[in-house]
Amino acid sequence: MRLLRVIRSVNPAGGGPVEGLKQVSTVLGALGHRVTVASLDAPDEPGVAGFPLPLHALGHHHGGYGYAAGFVPWLRAHARDFDAVIVDGLWQYHSLGAWRALHRTPTPYFVYPHGMLDPWFKRTYPLKHLKKWLYWPWAEYRVLRDARAALFTCDRERELARESFWLYRCHERVVSFGTADPGGDASSEREQFLAAHPQLRGRRYLVFLGRVHEKKGVDLLLRAFVQARSGPAKNLHLVIAGPGTPELFAELKTLASALGVSERVHWTGLLQGALKWGALRAAEAFVLASHQENFGLAVVEALACGVPVLISDQVNICHEIERDGGGFVARDALAETTAMLDRWAALPEAEHTQMRRRARACFEQRYEIQRVAQQLATTLNESGVAG
Repeated sequence: MRLLRVIRSVNPAGGGPVEGLKQVSTVLGALGHRVTVASLDAPDEPGVAGFPLPLHALGHHHGGYGYAAGFVPWLRAHARDFDAVIVDGLWQYHSLGAWRALHRTPTPYFVYPHGMLDPWFKRTYPLKHLKKWLYWPWAEYRVLRDARAALFTCDRERELARESFWLYRCHERVVSFGTADPGGDASSEREQFLAAHPQLRGRRYLVFLGRVHEKKGVDLLLRAFVQARSGPAKNLHLVIAGPGTPELFAELKTLASALGVSERVHWTGLLQGALKWGALRAAEAFVLASHQENFGLAVVEALACGVPVLISDQVNICHEIERDGGGFVARDALAETTAMLDRWAALPEAEHTQMRRRARACFEQRYEIQRVAQQLATTLNESGVAG
């Protein structure tokens, strides 16, 4: 198949959707499919230079929405070069532009909403939701209605997507998401991380890895960490690894100081490559008290390292992980999150070891990238795409 992936930006700061696109597309290429990417980045924006797939950066510096006058003409001119187009994400010009270019052509397109229809946003940002509702009928509603299929990464994302807008119609398919086996030398990566952060050597710690954003519940995690430290978890440290705004970091560090845990909370900033894998491999468990998480690529990366995950019930893949025994799940509230941390810390080491094995098995059975790419290819074929 000749596939075009369309995304607002390939900047790696975009997190899971960008990383998932790269990994799945690389595997599809190895399976004999040809994948090209179009984005609304300007050619000199972060992530464009050195991008590992054929990339058309068609945008200019026009703000977050990404309007680019040349995008629709380019896609109309090249639509017949592809057997199908996959649109990653909603609410920015690349999705509306794809609809404008393709909805009356023989080239089918598919849409990954990537959690952008979750009703959490409706409840948390009602004014923004009102603006989206004004935009919805003539834009994203049509984008989804005319797509060959909307591709949801799990059943729960599909079910939640129906709750945000009463005017909702699309053909739904569930196609799992995932990541590659990290490979590498586990001992070497652990040592690289500990050499970069020697204050953690010999410490038991939990790790949060991901974009530091209000929806991720880092403030809730800090409060629960304080309360849990009065019980079995009193010897644990906490690593917060990821990018975020200076304003939010200042608020969270002030909170940690006020709670009296600054000496046990470590802020590493964005970790990539061996340092990221080392941080995961050296951790006792991965922790995420998120208020909304469509999939959670970092959760799956932890599973890939055989690291159990302690996650909220707002992570959409929590039920699959809990069934597989790869971690614990709790409601995104203080008492429940605290109890989950204490429950983990109180487990005997033999139970920790068993859970590490189950975490790795969960990854292999559900989220390994070869399996995910093959499932996507099969879904496209079953939807009438040939190539």
